[in-house]
Amino acid sequence: MKFRTPLLSLFLLLLPIWWLSSCYYSTPRPSDRWSPTAEGQVDSLDFYARHHYWIGFNFELTDSLSISLLPPQQGREDYVMLPTDSIVLKAGQKVVVAQVMFDNSHENSDSVWVKIARDQLAQGWVSEEMLVNHAVPDDPISQFIHNFSDSRTLFVLTAAGLCILFILIQTVRHGHIRIVHFRDIPSFYPTLLCLCVSGAATIYGSMQRFVPETWVEFYYHPTLNPFNPDIPLILALFICSVWTMMIVGIAVIDEIRRLPDLGDNLTYLATLGGVCMVLYLVFTMTVPLIFGYVLLVAYWFFAIRRYML
Repeated sequence: MKFRTPLLSLFLLLLPIWWLSSCYYSTPRPSDRWSPTAEGQVDSLDFYARHHYWIGFNFELTDSLSISLLPPQQGREDYVMLPTDSIVLKAGQKVVVAQVMFDNSHENSDSVWVKIARDQLAQGWVSEEMLVNHAVPDDPISQFIHNFSDSRTLFVLTAAGLCILFILIQTVRHGHIRIVHFRDIPSFYPTLLCLCVSGAATIYGSMQRFVPETWVEFYYHPTLNPFNPDIPLILALFICSVWTMMIVGIAVIDEIRRLPDLGDNLTYLATLGGVCMVLYLVFTMTVPLIFGYVLLVAYWFFAIRRYML
């Protein structure tokens, strides 16, 4: 399949729009739960906007967690919690937020205490810091984000290891390998997948750099609907890019399965996966340093140019 001039024009048109839109963020509105509220008296709406959860929110524990049966003893510096005053919840158990309170009894303290309940017999108090470090929102998307964030280095090393293994095997078998941008298959889909991954990584890095609270809100309240009117434009673009990656990824697999050699297919998939992981890391790390946007333009020009040759 040859690259058509209209398709190139479309990409060149979308590039500045995608780039500039990734930096756009609407002015915060008091009624918008995706925007931080102004400082002032703390109420349920203010707490929800700043902490992204409230009473009735569900968590799943990722590690064992000790909770106090009694609320924090405000004003008592000599208070020591006894073993009989606490119970231990295990990893994997689901809890619900039952109550929230502030402990302002000390000069250095402005801590949030949360009462969580596993059931009627197992409920107690824990600091918010301990809770968020030992639990994730009870949503599969939130759990995927949590696991991927903790293990992305492992994913990259695994992908790199598979790439090296398949490259060595194919080099021994044929003396050459296929790889995107260099000895590519006759299809634009692998190049398009790399463009989508680099674009999505740039948008993600932009959120982390300019509007980190937007990503935190998405972590607590994820959605796969890019047309949700309650989410900001930058997040809608990110969700669109994820859907595009999935669709293009299926198209890539469909193209690769048509190749006659199974070893070539597996090697190409491994190298393509490795390239995508490298692109993800490069652009998420360089966008906060600003020059990542210039790098994105240069990479897109290089990728499209290589396919046209």
